[in-house]
Amino acid sequence: MLTKIRRNVVAGILTFIPIWITIWVIGFLVGLLVALGSPLVRAVVSWLGIHSPTLAAAFSAQWFQGTISIAIVLAGLYVLGEIATAVAGRRLLAAFDYLMARIPVVQSIYGAARQLVTSFQTKPGGSQRVVLIEFPSPEMKTVGLVTRIFNDADTGEEIAAVYVPTTPNPTSGYMELVPTSRLVMLDWTINEAMTFIMSGGAAAPAKLNYSRSARVPPA
Repeated sequence: MLTKIRRNVVAGILTFIPIWITIWVIGFLVGLLVALGSPLVRAVVSWLGIHSPTLAAAFSAQWFQGTISIAIVLAGLYVLGEIATAVAGRRLLAAFDYLMARIPVVQSIYGAARQLVTSFQTKPGGSQRVVLIEFPSPEMKTVGLVTRIFNDADTGEEIAAVYVPTTPNPTSGYMELVPTSRLVMLDWTINEAMTFIMSGGAAAPAKLNYSRSARVPPA
């Protein structure tokens, strides 16, 4: 009886973990969208409270305001994506980048974030950025994303800046400097690497190059 109870409890925990992670991630994203859109929704409701109290009362429900906030943010992101892919939009974004680069404190934050996002959108020399590095000890390896290639000022050796995301939240992690000769190239996409990390290794391609070293072309 105790063995059956223990087995069922463990099975329940293993069943609940992916559900909890999914709910946590979706809740985080929904909360972020609501937080971004809420100021505009509250401003509209306040304006309606002055000009149309009846309509404002209909919009006062928190769930309704949250839904409208999410819809507004998603629509704004869609429009921003359309602008970013258009010729005129790319010129506008280039002008915005130029403006941000002229603001002392903002330039450091915006410039670093912009370069990080851009580095993940492009491939260095046509190759993948997903690699394995020896971390946290030489006997162990973990998945990392190459963000840039440097040259050692003393030896001329190529050094890779590798971002190592953590499980199950890949937005936090470590930045490691690793000689490119110590990297193991993986034929994975960024999406496959993120899925692997967020699933704790459960979702991954059937094979990986654990031992074979490969040089990463300069970014």
